[in-house]
Formats: sequence, C-alpha cells, structure tokens
Amino acid sequence: MNLTKNIGRGSSFHTILVLVYLLPIHPAQGFLLKVITADCIQGTIWTPPPNTVQNMKKSLGSSEEIASKMENIFQIVKANPFRNPFFSSGSNGNQSDIGTLKTPVPTRAIHFASAADPDEVPFGSMKYFLLCGLGGAISCGTTHTAIVSLDLMKCRMQVDPVKYSGLIKGFQVSLKEEGMKGLVRGWAPTFIGYSMQGMCKFGFYEYFKILYADLLGPEKTYLYRSLVYLAASASAEFIADVALSPMETVKVKIQTKPGFGSTLREAVPKIMSTEGFGGFYAPLVPLWARQIPYTMMKFASFEKTVELLYQYVVPKPREQTTKGEQLIVTFAAGYIAGVFCAIVSHPADTMVSKLSQDKNATAGDVYKKIGMAGLWKGLGTRIIMIGTLTALQWFIYDGFKVTFHLPRPPPPPPPPSLQGK
Repeated sequence: MNLTKNIGRGSSFHTILVLVYLLPIHPAQGFLLKVITADCIQGTIWTPPPNTVQNMKKSLGSSEEIASKMENIFQIVKANPFRNPFFSSGSNGNQSDIGTLKTPVPTRAIHFASAADPDEVPFGSMKYFLLCGLGGAISCGTTHTAIVSLDLMKCRMQVDPVKYSGLIKGFQVSLKEEGMKGLVRGWAPTFIGYSMQGMCKFGFYEYFKILYADLLGPEKTYLYRSLVYLAASASAEFIADVALSPMETVKVKIQTKPGFGSTLREAVPKIMSTEGFGGFYAPLVPLWARQIPYTMMKFASFEKTVELLYQYVVPKPREQTTKGEQLIVTFAAGYIAGVFCAIVSHPADTMVSKLSQDKNATAGDVYKKIGMAGLWKGLGTRIIMIGTLTALQWFIYDGFKVTFHLPRPPPPPPPPSLQGK
C-alpha cells in the first residue's frame, strides 16, 4: 500500500507525523496513530524514498530516541486541560489498559464494546448519559402514573384528614362523589412532570457520580462511596425538581381543590391567570426539602443494600448470577430503599400538599395549624406507595439498561492499594 498519493512525500509526511502527536485526541486513537506512524517509519505499510528516511533519522535520532520523544509528547497531550474527564489511557502506558474508562468506583474498569457484548454503550459517554436519562423518564413517569390513585388518596388525607380519615374511607368517599374516573385525577401532570424529573434525576446522577469519583480518586471514592452516592443524588435532584415543580403544582391543585379543574388544559390557564408564571414554582423550596432527602436516601440506600445483598444473602457471586436473578436483587433492594425514602421525606411531602392547597400560607402557618402529628398523617399509605414505587423504578431502570446494552457495574471491591490494609 502506498500512502504517498494521499499525504504527500518527504518533509510533508514528516510534518504530519509530528502534528499527529500534538493533537488533543483520545488516548485510544493516539495509540492507534502511534502504531500506524511507527509502521510507516519502519516502511511496513509505506516505503518512502531513501533520502526521506535518512533525513528523518537525522532530525529525529535513533529509534529509541524517537520512541522517547513521542512518548513525552503523548503524555503532554493526555494531560491537556481539554481532555474528556471520563477517559483514561491506562496506568504506566500499558497497551492493554488503553480504552479503559474511569468509573465512579475504583476497579470497575469497563472497556469499550467487548467481545462479550459488541453493542455495549461506552460507559461515561454522552450516549450513555442520554440513555440513562431516557430510562429514568420511563421508570419514573410510568410508575408514578400507575399509582396515581394512591397518590390522590395520600394528598387528600393530608389536606383534609377529617373527610378522608383513612385509605379505605378515602376511596369510598371519592368513589361516591366522583365515580371511578375521579380516582385518576391528575394523571396527565403526573406523567409529564415525573417523566421530566426522572430523566434529570437518573441522567444527572450517573453524571455526578462519575464526576465526584473522578475528583476524589480511587481510594477515597471507595472509602467514602456512600458520600459520593449522597452528593451525586442531591445534585441531580436539585436540577430534577426544577423540571418537576410546574406539573407537581398543577397535580396537587387538581387533586385537592374542589372545582379548580379536573384536567391539565383547565388547570394551567387558571394558575397563569391567578398567580402568574411564578405560581408554578411556588412550592419549589418545599419540594427540594421533600425530594432531595428522599432521593439521597433512595440512591445511597439502594446502592448499599445491593452491596449487602450480594455479600450476605445471594448464595453466589454476582458474576455467576443471571440477569434475571440480578433484576430480582434490584427489586428487593429498591423496595427496602423505598421504605426508608418514605419515612425520611414524609413531613416535607405533607408540607408541599398543604402549601399547594393555600397559596397564601407559609410553612410556619401550616405547622401551627396541624402540629407535629399532622406532618406524619398518611405515612402508612405513603410507605406502601413509595416502597412499591421505588422498587418498580429500579427494576424498570435496570431492565432498561439490560435491554439497551448499558454497562451495569457490580458492587465495588476495594482497590488494590487498600486490599492489604
């Protein structure tokens, strides 16, 4: 094969060789180019005129000197501030490590599409984050919509505990007054709002988990992995609630204010005309107070529960389990996490419902009116709802990852530097 037709002869090719090493390219590509250019110099795929080889040898030195110079340039390129923070060229320049991705937890080295799964999405790539967001939208949007009747009863028990004194009584009263159709009030804003929230929550959680672990380094990431989960989930939920707030406001008003409107088309213009655009974000701060602790517990307790289940309950190592068995573990861990989530976030959830019912009320006003006991009204219903909800969300999300060939790293073992300690 003669490359001179495409890239020119003599010094022009020499210039191209040098420029190749100065480009801020991905390390895997850099290694490939090093192989190609080294082969070119040796004449295995390109045989330049004798004078060109002599000139190159004079200017570049011996083959050992060439390799040393190129490696130094390659290391400088890798350290440039514009590199992708999620990629690593491996340790000590080993060829076998090239193409390895940095992961949230040390030793979770996930390579590009492997022979076992040639369709696997590169871990930490933009496609990976977007698909994680899509999986989160599907898992949150569908599950919240599926239990909208339970959510309706929970909200009504919070805002009118006399009329809706219990779950069964609440269903009886609602069926009598509104029929079966009334049990799904607010399904549209629920589906839209929680789909948007789920996309941001899961997508940004995966992003921040990698980012914070990359900042801490392998040892600290392993030792403080629960803090990484907590910080990543809190950061993701902060963003997700901004996306959720407008539809959450509409949903609560539809479900708890008689005569306000029964559909999304009716409710949105009413809020705009009476409260303006800011009305959609009136409960945002209480929503943060409810959702951020909830999500921190949801992700951190899930990750830890999965780790403990594989360590003490599952009778065989994770790598020996089938994908179906892994999804069962996911569901169990999700339900356990959901119970903790419901308890941690319930007082703030009650506050959100009360504030959405009365736009002029403050958190202090609500607390004076209902007291500490009132903040915990409807907890039993919410435990059932959130436990089932969280388990299904993790099950759907993990199943989505399996279906779309997204990497699913196992619980982390300690990094080599800590294994002997």
